[in-house]
This record gives sequence, C-alpha cells and structure tokens, in this order.
Amino acid sequence: MSSESPKRILFNQFAAVAKAASHPHRLELLEQLAQGERSVEVLADRIRLSVANASQHLQHMRRGGLVAARRDGKFVFYRLADDAVLDLVASLRRIAETQSAEVERVVHSYFEDRDSLEPVTRAELMDRLGAGLVTVLDVRPEDEFALGHLPGAINVPFGELERRLADLDPGHEIVAYCRGPYCVLSYEAVAHLRARGFKVRRLEDGYPEWRAAGLPVEAVSRAD
Repeated sequence: MSSESPKRILFNQFAAVAKAASHPHRLELLEQLAQGERSVEVLADRIRLSVANASQHLQHMRRGGLVAARRDGKFVFYRLADDAVLDLVASLRRIAETQSAEVERVVHSYFEDRDSLEPVTRAELMDRLGAGLVTVLDVRPEDEFALGHLPGAINVPFGELERRLADLDPGHEIVAYCRGPYCVLSYEAVAHLRARGFKVRRLEDGYPEWRAAGLPVEAVSRAD
C-alpha cells in the first residue's frame, strides 16, 4: 500500500499556512494584532468589516496557526500565535516590493512623495534615545499605544496632531513611528510636521518589529 511521503505532508501543511494568510483583510487583521491582543469587535471596527466577516477571517487564520484566541465572557480576543507571523508578513512584503510593478508604483507615488528621506534604524534610535537626543512620537490610536510602545514615547494620534503641536519641541529632533513599515499614519505625520518647520524623521518600521527584536517597550497600566 502506498502512502503519502513525509515531504508531501509537510508541504501540504505549509500551503495551509500560506492559504490562511491569502486575503488582504487577513493581512490587515494581522497588522492590527501585531499591536497586541484585541477583541473581534475592536478588530472589525478598526478595519471596517462586519463582526461576522472579521470573525470568519480570524477563524481561518486560527485554523492555519497564525493567530490564537481566548474567550472572556461573551467576547473573544485574538492575538498573534507567534512573532514568526511577523516574519511571514515581512517576507511577503519584500517579495512584492521586488517583483510587483504595482507595489513599486504605489511606493513611489504615495509613500516616497511624503517621505523620501532615509528612515531611522532601530539601532540608531536606541543610541539617540540613550543620549537624550530625540523625541519619540507614536501616532497610533490611544488604545494601541496603551498595549505597548517605545520607551518614553509621546502618544499623539495623527488625527490630533495639528491641535497638539504645542506638545512638541520644534528645537528637538522627532522620530515618528506607527504600526509598521508602510503605516500611512507615520508618513502623513512626517509630511505634516515638516511642513510646519519641525525636524522629523520616520522609524524604519514600527512598534511590532521593535518589540519582536527584543528591544525595550513600555505599556500603560490598567490602573491608569
């Protein structure tokens, strides 16, 4: 009796993992979950899906081993199953950057138009933080900031940036960050602040990559 080879079994399982990520809504959900554990309702609201639709995508990813879940009363909370999921998404991004003409077009026409300067690396930011040379600006929503953020970061969600300019020192270099390498909020914040005379650069990626690299993070305590 013939049996399926071990290699074929493994490849079938690898394909199942890839299939679990094979929808743009699922990649958006993974970006949200990279910030920290969230309920289905919050995730659905953040990426503008119905709760039922978001739940269906999350269940597909759970079966594929990309996310894990827990129940608390009537609510279900999801989180990334492992930081290796970030590596998977980063690999997809790098392949698309080198092989997709449409990705290249969007990067040049949108992102580079708003920030063509070389971003700050994680190592460079760590050095500058230690020397007290920069203000670190987190432009994510407040709930994401509360889940975790870079040490000493100031949280000014992008929608509040204009009215809170007085919170920022125009004589101090600012490094802005958001959810990841192509988070629109950080690019928009950089363009907005530069137009108002601030010296500002963007971190090369975002909070999830910083945390996954084992660098120090802070969180807002529940008592706050």
